[in-house]
Amino acid sequence: MRKYLLLYINLLAALFLMVPGLQAKEKSFTIVIDPGHGGKDPGAIGYSAKEKSINLAVALFLGEMIEKAHPDTRVVYTRKTDRFIELDERANIANRNKADLFVSIHTNSVKRGSSVRGTETFTLGLARSDENLEVAMRENSAILLEDDYLQKYEGFDPTSTESYIIFEFMQNKHMEQSIGFASSIQKEFVKTKRANRGVKQGGLLVLRKTSMPAVLVELGFISNREEERYMASSSGQRALARALYNAFDRFKNEYDRKKGALNGAVSRSPAQQQQVMPERQTATTTVAVAKKGTVVYKIQIMTSDKKLPANSRQFKGYKNVSSFTERGLHKYTYGESTNFNEIRALRRKVAKDFKDAFIIEFVDGEKVNK
Repeated sequence: MRKYLLLYINLLAALFLMVPGLQAKEKSFTIVIDPGHGGKDPGAIGYSAKEKSINLAVALFLGEMIEKAHPDTRVVYTRKTDRFIELDERANIANRNKADLFVSIHTNSVKRGSSVRGTETFTLGLARSDENLEVAMRENSAILLEDDYLQKYEGFDPTSTESYIIFEFMQNKHMEQSIGFASSIQKEFVKTKRANRGVKQGGLLVLRKTSMPAVLVELGFISNREEERYMASSSGQRALARALYNAFDRFKNEYDRKKGALNGAVSRSPAQQQQVMPERQTATTTVAVAKKGTVVYKIQIMTSDKKLPANSRQFKGYKNVSSFTERGLHKYTYGESTNFNEIRALRRKVAKDFKDAFIIEFVDGEKVNK
């Protein structure tokens, strides 16, 4: 008996010594996956399926894929079952877990016909079209099922267009990362032959209080019978999850690359440095060639995942618009000056046409990230 006891003790000791090699890789990245609606809130209802069920199925498939391929990533769900979670609590879950990325998964619907189809991904901002506002109103209407929602959301009425004015000048410091991730998601959906409805902005309460890059994905239209069948099928749900995973994989790899660069593990080559240098422009404000180390202010008027021609209608007639590339996105600026008050005055004028315009800084041709 003593012989077996000694063997058992030796085996335990050997296993104990092997623990460091058996331990899971340290979790250095956290993603919060938010299946929209749930419980008493079914979301949009199709001919035979409910949005809440589609959202949850795709979310679970996505989380499973991430956990298998990225052992250093912690996956947190706002819900893993059919239960009701308040909108502000979804954001709170992400903030409490100090998430690096927040993905809210939803299914679209329209009342005016069943031919509308396609995927679209939203970031936080003012809905600049009736269609985008309609999406925001529908998603935000979930708060009507919450107790004391007027007090909790400071009098916000999801059915009133006036309530959405609060999103007019709301700037999220993670906006650029969110737009980049949203663009990547849409590109992956296109690869799966899904109709691309683009990256949009909307006054979405679930994104308002998140303190990390965050997007809300509309997988398709449950009001379209063909899309409903696709989204309700296991194969369709897996394909949608795979598209989301591919976009996540790209985001995570970029995150790891930048983290390595910050730790001194990666150094940029001259060619890579040149890639993020802004293109020179004829300034719309008078500015001399800045001395080395001098801050030059510019006004960023818009961001696009496509390179726009100089005469693009999206510039609304503005001339001498300059651009630079950052994180795979084309960013367009107007004006430049070493005088902050001068550029601030110009921004006020530009804001009449580009309401989201904001001031950015460059030093020696490099953008200063704050």
